[in-house]
Amino acid sequence: MKTYLEPQRELPVRAEVDVLVVGGGPSGIMAARAAAGKGHKVMLIESRGYLGGNLTLGLPILAYLDINGKQCIRGYAQDLIDRLAARGCAGPHVPCKNHMSLTIIDPEEVKTVALEMMEEAGVEVLMYVFCSDAIMDGNTIKGVIIESKAGREVIFAKTVIDCTGDGDVATRAGVEMHKGDENGGMQPPTLMYSVRKVDMAKFRDALVNHRDVFDMDVMPPEQFAKRYFITVGLRNQIKKANAAGLDIPVARTILITGLKDDQIWVNMSRVSGVDSTLPESYTFGEIEARKQIYRINEYLRKYVPGFENLEVEKVAPFLGIRESRVMVGKYVLTAEDILTSRRFDDVITVAGYPVDIHHSTGSDCTMLFAKDNHDIPYRCLVPAKVENLLVAGRCSSFTHEAMAGTRVMSTCMGLGQAAGTAARIALADGVKPSEVDVKKVQEELREEGAYLG
Repeated sequence: MKTYLEPQRELPVRAEVDVLVVGGGPSGIMAARAAAGKGHKVMLIESRGYLGGNLTLGLPILAYLDINGKQCIRGYAQDLIDRLAARGCAGPHVPCKNHMSLTIIDPEEVKTVALEMMEEAGVEVLMYVFCSDAIMDGNTIKGVIIESKAGREVIFAKTVIDCTGDGDVATRAGVEMHKGDENGGMQPPTLMYSVRKVDMAKFRDALVNHRDVFDMDVMPPEQFAKRYFITVGLRNQIKKANAAGLDIPVARTILITGLKDDQIWVNMSRVSGVDSTLPESYTFGEIEARKQIYRINEYLRKYVPGFENLEVEKVAPFLGIRESRVMVGKYVLTAEDILTSRRFDDVITVAGYPVDIHHSTGSDCTMLFAKDNHDIPYRCLVPAKVENLLVAGRCSSFTHEAMAGTRVMSTCMGLGQAAGTAARIALADGVKPSEVDVKKVQEELREEGAYLG
């Protein structure tokens, strides 16, 4: 590869803070809110012009409830739902056989509520900036270098929390990272979009009364009598469409009811081989997914009752990434931990989503279910070697298989609240985040409404 030697230059210091949270998605919002208070200066930076990340894509939030119907994600994540529901912008936690539960939200209102939460907590928000490097002193992070239209600048921080989803800060700080399965294969992304003018009565009738034709895998017919539901099935209809030359990229029809009576969110585009840490690959994914939308709509109109007159309402602002970099922390959570409902003394959130692996090739996925929820230990947030850095969200310390169960937004919010709480307590006690008294963290998390078992 041809290279260029960049001249050395002095960079202006934009800010010096106690806690810097990088990434304003589900985990970042909760981390920043939890880190604020007690006189600490907290800053949240985000590359887009709004907060919320995957919460703004039109996805339902899965697994607030576990397989037994118990609510295992609470705390600040529940407060987000309460705030949205007060505006008519969130539904209840609805039990779901495949996904434990689904909670429908208004993706646009999330952007406003997230900013309000940051303002209330006294968090300084800076958008339209990228983290381009980490400032290191040996194995300790001292801050980050950011890039924007203002140029390159420095933000010094006593503690940094990486909530980028892709582990951008951790990577640049030298934390050991990995991607995908043993062959590097990662779960493919999806570009969400919503449609209107769906005849819901006709659609429900097909799912409930004509299951010999409109199969729903393991999902029972009574699930579709509810106001809010998600479909996972119609394999026979997709086979018919593919035989007719439509080339549908998934094996199952995944449709989610919206807050509006005739609204459906479509989770059916799929672009294998996309790596969100490479701009050329991410670009290809965006382009290909938009092409797939036209074929999917033709399929829905011709093969799914009630969709004959659908109209596209909106397309998500970016491709939803299921998997990219994941760090190696003090402890690496495994699929066995999830499937055996393992408990840990240093638990900082409880999660209830199954191991849900969308295959890196082909069009299908594998779901493995436990009999109960499971713990995630604090050590999954702490890099194995780098100090003053915590990593929260889907890029925390998990194996490929475990990340398939911990990547959902409810769990990421729980991880974010824990990371922010730990960062604040460590600063107050004058210790490194890796040395924080986890019992203190647990006590405060419980006081703030989190469920730890």
